[in-house]
Amino acid sequence: MADMKKPVIQVKDLYKIYRVGDTRVRALNGVDFTIYKGEFCSIVGTSGSGKSTLLNMLAGLEKPTKGEIIIAGEHIENKTENQLVKFRREHIGFIFQSFNLMPTMTAVENVALPLTFQGVGKAERLRKASALLDLVKLEKYKNHRPTQMSGGQQQRVGVARALVVNPEIVFADEPTGNLDSNTSREVMELMRQVVREKQQTLVMVTHDNHLAGFADRIFHIIDGKIVQIEDNTQKDKVDENE
Repeated sequence: MADMKKPVIQVKDLYKIYRVGDTRVRALNGVDFTIYKGEFCSIVGTSGSGKSTLLNMLAGLEKPTKGEIIIAGEHIENKTENQLVKFRREHIGFIFQSFNLMPTMTAVENVALPLTFQGVGKAERLRKASALLDLVKLEKYKNHRPTQMSGGQQQRVGVARALVVNPEIVFADEPTGNLDSNTSREVMELMRQVVREKQQTLVMVTHDNHLAGFADRIFHIIDGKIVQIEDNTQKDKVDENE
């Protein structure tokens, strides 16, 4: 379980206020929490609750109006755009709802792509990408292009691509939004298993309470406030003993 001594994400008194005409809209309204190494946390809320804004802030894609965001020991709210790009490249992996795979590339080339930006040599890139595709159980699809794969297989490629840079933190934005319920469950179980094996931290945003339930802790967000943090780890232990 999480190493309780090592916070990976700390959010303190976070606000995001947008101006819409003369109105001030509080997308985030004083958010505080800590996420620890090796945890899988989900942020669940309806459309407009502030969950996507929160994820964008954690990823350094939007600046807060007020508050602190400390990720992997670094304050990211004060970083420049160039510093943020470098920070994301070194620490963070992303899993998207729309897969975002390159259609002209094979599965192994898609997974290897983030390593090109890190200057890793071709042979090593392909070796690492191939190992990740084994991990997500796509041994037979390494040379398939996205159009030759199902949605679930494409999302597995997306998971492998997020993990290939060995990030400390993986952010997933509605990662199964385009998949049917059976495939969604398979992808969620896979994500949970892989980050546990690699002791990475996974933060997922979803509107789906059932999918949120795969996480160790569930952060319920309403109108820009975390209204409840649900600990799911005890429930897991009960399930495993049944």
